[in-house]
Amino acid sequence: MKACRACSQQNPDDAQFCHRCGVEFSEDHESASSDPALDERQLWQTFLGPNKTILFSFGRGWSWEPAANYYLQIFRRYTEQTGPSGFRFALTWHWPAFLFDPFLWFLYRKMYMYALLYAVGPVVSAFLTGDLSVGIVWRIMAGISGNYIYFWHAKDIIEKIKARVGLDPIARLRLLQEEGGAQPYVLWLGAALHFLMFGILIAAFEEGPGESDEELPIPHDPDQKFF
Repeated sequence: MKACRACSQQNPDDAQFCHRCGVEFSEDHESASSDPALDERQLWQTFLGPNKTILFSFGRGWSWEPAANYYLQIFRRYTEQTGPSGFRFALTWHWPAFLFDPFLWFLYRKMYMYALLYAVGPVVSAFLTGDLSVGIVWRIMAGISGNYIYFWHAKDIIEKIKARVGLDPIARLRLLQEEGGAQPYVLWLGAALHFLMFGILIAAFEEGPGESDEELPIPHDPDQKFF
């Protein structure tokens, strides 16, 4: 067993990543433990967290591996092309942000400002337009921009933590773990909300259309006289 230099978690000797925090073990683990210099990839992996997800590639097919592998591959598209800010937008598609309610996905990845935006925005848009299908537009926007927004969110926090004076490498990694990663409780929250929505739809379907408020005609009696 070998201990992670960032969180002290015990891992199997052949582990390539820490099972708790996701920090990568170098080939020379003992020297890295005595002098834990952090490279850029380690900082990003620590921030993205060890959470695993289902990934697909045409070369390897389906796999169950850390989501950090997916994000680091996508983020390279933004850094390989330079623009005025040193980075350039590249069109990518983020399925969880589209299928898994955008509000919940941004909350899951601790992007609270965007979570609030996607919680209020679709409701306000539907109220102003009277069209409930406007929520699909918001989902498409999240699918197109989710990776890029997450890239800038992660980059901003990593740069701020790197700039902090007086932090040793271990403290820096622990701070990245606190600021990054994911919030697993959001998965249960999402399941509960979707079950609630499904229940409301079933209840509405069973109730059927409401009675018409149209005024019923009053039968006319020809022998009745009014004075």
